[in-house]
Amino acid sequence: MPKAYALRFHRWITLLFALPLLVVIGTGLILSFEPLVQQAKLDKPLTREAMLGYLQKHDPQGKATGLSLRTYEQSLTIAGVGEEGEVEIDLASGEVMEEGGFAWSDVLGTARGLHQTLLIDMEWLVIASTFAMLVLAVLGLLMGLPKLRNTVGGWHNVAAWTTLPLVILSPLTGLAIAYGITFTPPNTGARADRVSIAKAVEIVAARHDLASMTSLRPRGGRMVARVFVDGALTNLVVTPAGLETPPRNWPRAIHEGNWSGFLAPVLNIIVSVVFVGLLFTGLFIWLRRTLRMRRRKHEQAMSLQPAE
Repeated sequence: MPKAYALRFHRWITLLFALPLLVVIGTGLILSFEPLVQQAKLDKPLTREAMLGYLQKHDPQGKATGLSLRTYEQSLTIAGVGEEGEVEIDLASGEVMEEGGFAWSDVLGTARGLHQTLLIDMEWLVIASTFAMLVLAVLGLLMGLPKLRNTVGGWHNVAAWTTLPLVILSPLTGLAIAYGITFTPPNTGARADRVSIAKAVEIVAARHDLASMTSLRPRGGRMVARVFVDGALTNLVVTPAGLETPPRNWPRAIHEGNWSGFLAPVLNIIVSVVFVGLLFTGLFIWLRRTLRMRRRKHEQAMSLQPAE
């Protein structure tokens, strides 16, 4: 494909998907910080006895369906209990948290909804925008190697080329998640009986610090705990016999930045900042070019007018 056509397609695809790309990329930048904040330290240790005490106090009938631990907010949410379907506990006091006020979990939850469906059930547009990101990267390759120039266009090209593996890998893994591609073998073994939340807490606590667990809930008919193991957020299947570690879903781990405690989220932050920069510099280049062409046409029209 000639460079001129590649540049034209690159420009019009960017303009067509500019708004959804801005939302997807901006929320992706916010979510890139989630693996880092999830590893915040609690003010006091979360022991097995303390966790079971919270369950006994707020769920004496054992109806809980899941747990969510947010160390960055010093809170524990028990799902399946209470009048509203869940109870949020302040880990500092052990009491139910008061409603209202700013919460980072609300910011992250809203960002995730926007990132996945734009909050208006438009997952198809998110997927189309993600495909557009890949097409833009390919068109950028077809336009050739960048020239080192201290201009907006020069920085635009250099930023894209120097982070090219991340620029391609991020939307590629996002599409893998959307289409359920995990590169893991199907689970054909016999499914063990699901354990209760309280029993699962005891099993996880026997091998891991409960403060490193982010959630505990049924998934696909199995009780699954998400626990930071050596810095990587790992799914652990809780069975009556103990813990099982299924094969890692690498597309999701890479896309969410959960495969390493520090490096992975930092790389995601870098590529998100690059995406934001590429989008805005690309739009700036187009706007500057459009205004320049209009000015030239105006000057040509003025020069053709007869002198009075």
